Amino acid sequence: MDLRTLSVVGARPNFVKMAPVLAELRRAIPNGHHVLVHSGQHYDRMMSEIFFEELGVPAPDHSLEVGSGTHSVQTARIMERLEPVLDRERPDLVIVSGDVNSTMAAALVAAKANVPIAHVESGLRSFDRTMPEEINRVVADALSRHLFVHSESAIGNLSAEGITGERVAFVGNTMIDSLIAVEPRFRAAEAARALGLNAGGYLLVTLHRPALVDGPLLTEVIGRLGAVARELPVLFPVHPRTRKMLESLEVDPAITLTEPVGYLDFLSLQADAAAVLTDSGGVQEETTYLGVPCFTLRDTTERPVTIDVGTNHLLGLDPTRIAEILPALEGFQRPASPPPLWDGQAAERAVAVLALEPAAMPEEGQ
Repeated sequence: MDLRTLSVVGARPNFVKMAPVLAELRRAIPNGHHVLVHSGQHYDRMMSEIFFEELGVPAPDHSLEVGSGTHSVQTARIMERLEPVLDRERPDLVIVSGDVNSTMAAALVAAKANVPIAHVESGLRSFDRTMPEEINRVVADALSRHLFVHSESAIGNLSAEGITGERVAFVGNTMIDSLIAVEPRFRAAEAARALGLNAGGYLLVTLHRPALVDGPLLTEVIGRLGAVARELPVLFPVHPRTRKMLESLEVDPAITLTEPVGYLDFLSLQADAAAVLTDSGGVQEETTYLGVPCFTLRDTTERPVTIDVGTNHLLGLDPTRIAEILPALEGFQRPASPPPLWDGQAAERAVAVLALEPAAMPEEGQ
């Protein structure tokens, strides 16, 4: 009997990380049974559906439609709705990725059902337990049989927690697999030109974390961006969470606000930007591969490899340091190469490991 896998996605980063894994499962284990579950943690079209379309991900076999809510409510809904799906599908392996609520919830359900777990993008640590994502990472890693890492620092983090040996596999970065697969398409998109901007002539901004956008810091961020926009155009595709908070603020008309953009257009905008200001983990990785300077408005990053390469600059949770961006661009040097194994073949290496996972014998009468 061939391997039965059940992959769980739920938020924008999951789709990008899992798309190459899902494709490789179907290619390398064609006689297996590969089920896709979408939790519905992200449900806005530009945060969800468009990724299925642009990345060629097949429609989910199961949609849990959990919607928004507090972290606890959302996690509980996912667990409650995923459990009967596992009972019905009886997978040999559950595959999760990243660090969103869907990741932890699916890992908990699988562990309670004694189903082995594979975690794509394991071992990342910000060492900041106030971040919900950090809790999700730690729990998923502790429960997983297969931990797929994309950097040497992740191996060290897992080792410090007692997770070593054959459970850990350094396979590379599946998010970069997706980027490389669509590179000809996003290079040709010229999304900046469609917005009246010149390649290399604007600052791209993406901000969504609660610590930054849910309080008074956002007011100062917008003020500082207005000052930058007088020297370098600022383009800000606004996350739905951030859009809600901006409604009560006065935004300098020199800052161009847009709705969220699709995956291909956003990669196009990153590739052509003079620099990117972000609080996103994935953007730190994508800009590193693209060789674009990135400035991260966070106190910590779980992706220190991006700093080691030289593309990413940690500003801290301090909007005043936005003033450092323009001077820093004058001395920026593009790295000679991306980090090791960020080569478009991470999913292939991960699935080669999963293909060795023993499939369960069919129960009598099946």
